[in-house]
Amino acid sequence: MKIALGSDHAGFILKKQLVEHLKATGSTYKDFGVFNEESADYPDQADLVALAVQSGEYNFGILICGTGIGMSIAANKHRGIRAALCSESYSARCAREHNDANILTMGSRVIGPGLAVQIVEYFLNTPFTGGRHSNRLLKIERLETKNIKDQTG
Repeated sequence: MKIALGSDHAGFILKKQLVEHLKATGSTYKDFGVFNEESADYPDQADLVALAVQSGEYNFGILICGTGIGMSIAANKHRGIRAALCSESYSARCAREHNDANILTMGSRVIGPGLAVQIVEYFLNTPFTGGRHSNRLLKIERLETKNIKDQTG
């Protein structure tokens, strides 16, 4: 499993703490930035991580900003990306089981490092259950295609 990580300035410290956790567990990851607390625009990091996951080079992405909302919105603009904003473990588990989410977003101003690690573990270690949920994902894919066709005329 390969994980792509990214944050803006607000998520930088929490991302660093998650990197330490991923190192300790032997996870394979790449940090796509940012690498300091200087002001940065979250769509830039969301784009890098979403493209890395979209390409198939990385299985999952983790994005962190102040609330997680901006990262979620930006990442979900990419076709095939299912970014889920999670602030507790139950949502992280359901995001994987029911939605086959491939990017986790979190807010550093919403949760602390202990809870963030727990959310990451649920997200990364919960399999997609398939079944009736697969049909729902197909409907989401159709919406992506429909919207593209509608925009191009």
